[in-house]
Amino acid sequence: MFVREENPHNVKKADMVVAIPSQNEAGNIAFPATQAGIGLAQYFSDLKAVLINCDNNSHDRTREVFLSTETEVPKIYLSTDPGVAGKGNNLKNLFRKVAELGAEAVVIIDADLRSVTPRWIKNLGQPLFEDFGFVCPLYVRDKYDGSLTNSIAYPLTRTLYGRRVRQPIGGDFGFNGKLNQIYHNLEAWDEAVAQFGADIWMTTLAINNNIPICQSFMGRPKIHKPKDPAADLVPMFRQSVGTIFNLMIKFSDYWKKVKWSRPTAIFGFGLGEVEAPPPVSIDKGRLYQSFRLGFDRYMDTWQVVLAEATFNKLKEVGEIPLDHFDFPCELWARILFDMAISYKDKIWTPEEITDSLIPIYYGKTLSYAKKTERMSIQQAEEYIENECDVFEENKRYLIDRWKD
Repeated sequence: MFVREENPHNVKKADMVVAIPSQNEAGNIAFPATQAGIGLAQYFSDLKAVLINCDNNSHDRTREVFLSTETEVPKIYLSTDPGVAGKGNNLKNLFRKVAELGAEAVVIIDADLRSVTPRWIKNLGQPLFEDFGFVCPLYVRDKYDGSLTNSIAYPLTRTLYGRRVRQPIGGDFGFNGKLNQIYHNLEAWDEAVAQFGADIWMTTLAINNNIPICQSFMGRPKIHKPKDPAADLVPMFRQSVGTIFNLMIKFSDYWKKVKWSRPTAIFGFGLGEVEAPPPVSIDKGRLYQSFRLGFDRYMDTWQVVLAEATFNKLKEVGEIPLDHFDFPCELWARILFDMAISYKDKIWTPEEITDSLIPIYYGKTLSYAKKTERMSIQQAEEYIENECDVFEENKRYLIDRWKD
């Protein structure tokens, strides 16, 4: 049972749900709640809709702010147990509540969104009534925003499962009632999924259950609390990458049969505003220092978990000075493949493997920052697409080394 559920309008049935997962977002949640309420009233007025805040027992008045925000649609507040945190735990409560309500469509938006508009609700929700079961966001982001997506989540998802889903951990999604039942069964659920691993878990399960997928153009850049990849992403990295590796093991029979990727349908493309996203700064010196420190801490681990040729090439890259630093994409792809194989074979503990990848990730992020420094956002996107092609060309390396 839920530790706390507040349902002031006694909503027992809903056709559509918009959910906002949160943890201590009192200063932010009113805006996305207001925009979601307008979107539901404006675009889905013929449906019985409800707005749900699935919260981590916040102590900063998130609950009070959410429930007091004026909306035309009713609201429900859900909370995890005291001390239980994590987006995935919030979504676990949501899946159960959606099943109780019998909702046909669910939209999830981040609580810290500053650029969400009512049209976002339409763009994430409408495809669910047009034969799609899962909707991923597609928005313009600064070339340095979403570094974990750009270098790991997107190329690996595309290479493994053959679907070009640009934002597999975008945070904002839509899914139908059928997929909610799959999520509600909590297949392959673990502690990493209960935290930051939830987004990639949702995307991967949708693909592997052959759910019709589309991407939806949001019309504005995603503006939220920015994160410096050298300072803020360690927990997200551990949990997201650990989830990717675990799901690689579970769905290996599926992805070993996938040869190349194919495009994913885009809903609402061309309707967006011409608006540049806010810039995201990267501290190149700090990235380089973090990369170099990895050799002192993880050299022995790398020598065990990486193939000999991969390890030797990594050592060569480690000797390149900052001014001329370059990290080849083929090496990066093979490092990720080697790490996934060692993760599966339990060559080292899962935490040691994912943690040992972090400084290498900083090195790859540094290389990307230097390569794209003078590029426009569109040119940087083309650069990422070319790197994904390199991943797909090296998939045979992964398959040949993967042992059941």
